[in-house]
Amino acid sequence: MIVDCAVYREGRRSEEPAGPSDALEQARTSGGFVWIGLHEPTADEFDLVSQVFRLHPLAVEDALKAHQRPKLEVYDDSLFMVLKPVVYEPDSGTVSTDEIMIFLGDAFVVTVRHGEGSPLNTVQSRLEHQPEILGKGPTSVVYAIADTAVDHYLDVATELQTDLEELEAEVFSPDVAGTRHTASRIYTFKRQILEFRRATGPLKAPMARLAGTGAFGAAVPFVAEKAQPFFRDVHDHLTRVNESVEGLDRLVSDILSAHLAQVSVRQNDDMRKISAWAAMAAVPAMLTGIYGMNFRHMPELRWEWSYPAVILVMAVLEVLLYRLFKRRGWM
Repeated sequence: MIVDCAVYREGRRSEEPAGPSDALEQARTSGGFVWIGLHEPTADEFDLVSQVFRLHPLAVEDALKAHQRPKLEVYDDSLFMVLKPVVYEPDSGTVSTDEIMIFLGDAFVVTVRHGEGSPLNTVQSRLEHQPEILGKGPTSVVYAIADTAVDHYLDVATELQTDLEELEAEVFSPDVAGTRHTASRIYTFKRQILEFRRATGPLKAPMARLAGTGAFGAAVPFVAEKAQPFFRDVHDHLTRVNESVEGLDRLVSDILSAHLAQVSVRQNDDMRKISAWAAMAAVPAMLTGIYGMNFRHMPELRWEWSYPAVILVMAVLEVLLYRLFKRRGWM
């Protein structure tokens, strides 16, 4: 559905238009631009908007179906961009993504939102209190949305770093019982980082193109060249985010390897302890087994001190084995 339809002149919101067609006409005659926001529209609801603004059918199809990678595509009459805002739930430790599709033209910007974690509401409210930015035209809307989404990426990366430090402390904790389910937690955390990476990684090329950096030196249609320094700032922040995500991914892999190594060492210690106790149990079993044989000619059987001697030998051997295993750390 259409959440909002507004015409902006010189950075300030004007009277409410009768509809998308009327809004576009007002914007072009007054030198302003129209901003239309939609939330999970149906094909019928989006049909009128796509016809008025002459949006490309392929871009319209992507906007309706959602589940797109972050990207930037240039068509004859508009620019189409996909962003994936990230939502982090600290209670459950899960990362989820929403989607924002942006159509940018000569005098209009159309935003299509999928999900509930989008920053569009706060972006629009903030821009309407900053007419000096909104007065730069529809490009300012694209910049504000991208800047807000990327800044939130930095916040999520910081929260993930904090959770990872707690997980790291748990892995290296001497409390064995407390790390019983650590492996599954580490794997779940790695899945959240992967979900985060799917939102931040593919966005690097579109932001570089808008910023005019690297191989993307040419200006992008419908984006003013004066806006490139602002997009370069967003691109720099995004680079920091991607570096943080890569660092988190490497660190969680190292933590998983360390945890598996600890489990292996712990299992070896347990096996050594079991082997030591089995060796100590084998000594009396061997001696009693020998003297339990029903042979007639066994010289010790008729000796008066044979029983206490055998018990003494058992005790001495057990003490010697215990001290030996204790010195080697097997017990």
